[in-house]
Amino acid sequence: MSTTRHTALDALHRSLGATMTDFAGWDMPLRYGSERDEHNAVRTRAGLFDLSHMGEITVTGPQAVDLLNFALVGNISTVGVGRARYTMICQEDGGIVDDLIVYRLAESATAPSTYMVVANAGNAQIVLDALVARAAGFDAEVRDDRDAYALIAVQGPESPGILKSVTDADLDGLKYYAGLPGTVAGVPALIARTGYTGEDGFELFVEPQHAEKIWQALTEAGAGAGLIPCGLSCRDTLRLEAGMPLYGNELTTSLTPFDAGLGRVVKFEKDGDFVGRTSLLAAAERAETAPPRKLVGLIAEGRRVPRSGYPVVANGQVIGEVTSGAPSPTLGKPIAMAYVDAAFAAPGTEGVAVDIRGSHEPYEVVALPFYKRQK
Repeated sequence: MSTTRHTALDALHRSLGATMTDFAGWDMPLRYGSERDEHNAVRTRAGLFDLSHMGEITVTGPQAVDLLNFALVGNISTVGVGRARYTMICQEDGGIVDDLIVYRLAESATAPSTYMVVANAGNAQIVLDALVARAAGFDAEVRDDRDAYALIAVQGPESPGILKSVTDADLDGLKYYAGLPGTVAGVPALIARTGYTGEDGFELFVEPQHAEKIWQALTEAGAGAGLIPCGLSCRDTLRLEAGMPLYGNELTTSLTPFDAGLGRVVKFEKDGDFVGRTSLLAAAERAETAPPRKLVGLIAEGRRVPRSGYPVVANGQVIGEVTSGAPSPTLGKPIAMAYVDAAFAAPGTEGVAVDIRGSHEPYEVVALPFYKRQK
């Protein structure tokens, strides 16, 4: 019997003619029409995404922050009410279990110290199990709230104007990586100024039964601004252009945050111990003194597209491996992220190529990201 899960918007996606695909056990829209058109809509206008496959985990109680500081590598004590923090959960050996966003929710007498941890779809159960295990000895509750939310994102330069027309929330005062409760199309929602596209945008956490109402309201509000529904395929090229890592590609349990060039998320200065601290201290020292490989951007000189796992070569030797690759609609060329030997990681390094089915295709080494929006 199939165990594939469906979001609250499944029937709507099919009515729109979406091409569906299995992603982390969920049946999700890959595209509705042209991937390039969807990508360009987000870069220049706005796109609407169903992200209900993401994993929401609530952590609450008198020692919720102490638990999160122990379980995660970031300093959650410094996250103010209504703010969010990008962080990671690591193994004892420093390997990355998942990258996460932690939201500190509005507090009240009946719900003090409440946080929402959002995990990647494929790792949600792993993260939940790890938090439950690490909660031993803390006066805190870890609750699986994956079925309590649908998650809809509107992303792109036109997204603030579109959302303003259907919400009572003060979007002008909402900073990046912040969230606030409000209503969207009359429906209660947590409105967060977060996203995974490199553009301004919002993610809306709502009860699943209200998802279709909000999707339709945003669709109508955005019709004059060029908003279109977008699938996971363009979300991948958008995040790749923005140099954002994808778990399973740039981030794995065999890599520490320092190996991935994201050591800044590890906060050794926070009070108390945390899982992986000793190993991560050693990883930080290695990264400072003798990093074996670094994550870089690669831009093709030709038209052939690299894919994850393709070798990166120089002087006839393998010097690294592609982690993500795709045609870039914005740059008009194939691009890739890759881990390469540190000696070849400087932007402009000559003689670097990607082995694409036996042919060594020349690539330019560049600093990440490939694309950064003008604010």
